[in-house]
Amino acid sequence: MYLIVIAWLYVTLLMALAEAFSTQGSVLGAIITFVFYGLLPMALVVYLMGTPLRRKAIRRQEEQGRQEFLASQTNSAIEPDTGRHAAALPEAAAVPAVGKEER
Repeated sequence: MYLIVIAWLYVTLLMALAEAFSTQGSVLGAIITFVFYGLLPMALVVYLMGTPLRRKAIRRQEEQGRQEFLASQTNSAIEPDTGRHAAALPEAAAVPAVGKEER
């Protein structure tokens, strides 16, 4: 892709030089020729052709961030109870049961 861009810029540079050194041309016309026939179209082409590469880079960066987030979450997570016994009840109930009289 870059070979085509370089070749086109070379051609437009030669067009601009021909414009600048001709008897009826001008330096301003040469600059305009180079910018409007060379730089702007090729900048647009490079930008549009690079869009898939930018998207892949963004996806790769998001996936890497997601992996780092998951790794940090698994390291800081509390280990689940893997024992075979029932969960223990609190020693003293903080709130009395409904309907029970206290003395």
